[in-house]
Amino acid sequence: MLLQRLALRAAVACALLLASPPARAMEGIASTYGREIFRINPKGLTANGERFKPMGLTAAIWSLPFNTRVRVTHLATGRSIVVRVNDRGPHKRLGRLIDLSTGAARALGMGGLAHVRVDVVTVPGLDRSRVADAH
Repeated sequence: MLLQRLALRAAVACALLLASPPARAMEGIASTYGREIFRINPKGLTANGERFKPMGLTAAIWSLPFNTRVRVTHLATGRSIVVRVNDRGPHKRLGRLIDLSTGAARALGMGGLAHVRVDVVTVPGLDRSRVADAH
């Protein structure tokens, strides 16, 4: 019974490692948010429950799981950074794709809004670099 459980877990782990992550690029408008989150939420917690760090390399997006790493490319300058999704936003009625923390926006060279491309780098539980190293 124990061996069967271990074999099943190994099979599931292999399937997760070999599955392709959502290979899609999204383009849209990026905005930035920082200390104003503390006016709305005095504890400064993000949607995944961690404390918001304005100068961290984090982002808010509705369509990806928490802890997904995405490459955000500023289309006007070509500069790109990798950020971790730890929050939800921006508000859908604003028509924006992603909210970047102040630190991420500065690293990207953003001043206000920017037209960006967002590419998924890693999805939680599926690290493509481990798959590449195995081949």
